[in-house]
Amino acid sequence: MKPSGRSQPLDASRAVKADSSAPFVLASASPRRLALLRQAGLEPSVVIAPEIDEALRKGELPRAYALRVAVAKTEAVIAKEMGSFVLAADTVVAVGRRILPKADSEADVERCLKLLSGRRHVVLTALALKPPSKPMRTRVVATRVAFKVLSKREIDAYIASGEGIGKAGGYAVQGRAEAFVRWINGSYSNVVGLPLFETLGLLEGSGWSGSASAP
Repeated sequence: MKPSGRSQPLDASRAVKADSSAPFVLASASPRRLALLRQAGLEPSVVIAPEIDEALRKGELPRAYALRVAVAKTEAVIAKEMGSFVLAADTVVAVGRRILPKADSEADVERCLKLLSGRRHVVLTALALKPPSKPMRTRVVATRVAFKVLSKREIDAYIASGEGIGKAGGYAVQGRAEAFVRWINGSYSNVVGLPLFETLGLLEGSGWSGSASAP
């Protein structure tokens, strides 16, 4: 089901929020990004699923695509949440100049895994933060990942698990696919969907006065 784009108030009892004059809004439909923020002790005041066109443009490179989409997500939410810190992100998996799809079917997962098998790829997450009364700030974080050579049995078993459906590149590193990884160079949380160190740095560097602490 397509996200409605409506605000979703969260459980205030769990919240570690920004100061009351500048709420922290997550512009994302991704449960993984929300879970990562909560893992770091952060609870957005509101989560809004932005409704934008994420179609890849002809000749668009991975970094440019991720940044454009992240900025568009933030811009789609700014008007609804004036005076807030609005954060959006977009994650892509790329082999060279080729952007792998967000897998919508078992066939997509199979194609992605066969392409990634025995190769290196890069996971890019673009961050776009609009602070109150300040220009938007952006950053792109890259993590390099190497997969082992995957057997047909391993690919078939992973497809059968259903874990790769809905995931960029057809896999979830925080699940069974972690066994496919020979090495990672860079942020692990970036591969999951949100680079926490860089996200916190962007927030704090933009004047956000909330705190990150364990619940």
